[in-house]
Amino acid sequence: MNARINGIDLVFDQEGNGHPVLLIHGFPLNRHMWRPQVDALTTAGYRVVTPDLRGFGDSPIGKIGSGGLDLLADDLVALLDHLEIDQAVIGGMSMGGYILLNLLARHPDRIRAACLLVTRANADDETARAKRDHLIGEVEAGNPIAVADAFIQVLFAEGTATARPELVAETHRWLAATSPAGLLFGLRAIRDRVDSTRLLPGFNRQTLVIGAELDQTIPVERSRDLAAGIPDAELVLIPAAGHMANLERPEAFNQALLEFLSKVF
Repeated sequence: MNARINGIDLVFDQEGNGHPVLLIHGFPLNRHMWRPQVDALTTAGYRVVTPDLRGFGDSPIGKIGSGGLDLLADDLVALLDHLEIDQAVIGGMSMGGYILLNLLARHPDRIRAACLLVTRANADDETARAKRDHLIGEVEAGNPIAVADAFIQVLFAEGTATARPELVAETHRWLAATSPAGLLFGLRAIRDRVDSTRLLPGFNRQTLVIGAELDQTIPVERSRDLAAGIPDAELVLIPAAGHMANLERPEAFNQALLEFLSKVF
């Protein structure tokens, strides 16, 4: 499906009926990463919306100007308007979590409850910003595959590449298929995001935080800090999983989502 959103034909999938759940993918991924969650949530009776953010998957990037996470968040609000959804439970993974934090700060009325999934509230430090700048330079030099090659090294727990090579290979294909323009937009948006830590105490939506015990990208301590900063947030740590916990341990991940949703509705 697609919808004319803020000057682009935004591509999304929508499956199931019932209370709406919107899932926001990470960088530099696409809506297909949510396959195990879509199956579980639709079976449980939820309406699941999974967009490709502009510049990722099948969505064109369009004109972005100086837009960053604000633009990506505003696209999702416009998508909810298009689908005539007043409020949804919104889940965001990694970069998707940064967008969800943006929505919580700027559009809290559109959020029934929040699922912050293997993500963090703090901004990039100088070391992280330097890594983003290095990858930006690689893309600008005509070597976009460097982003996929760098990210695939840290997205999974150690040992997953050996135990499940087909999953790692499929994920690498998703990363490698992201357009250079999307990579540059995403890297800059992540690099330049604001620190949301000080905003956490003011969030007044039911919140689930999922972390992964073997995450090489978001240390588990960051998940604990995030949950501790939000009033009454629930924390679930997925064992034996890395950053792509939803794909590595889908049963445990889905159970955490479904148990949380049962308390929301």
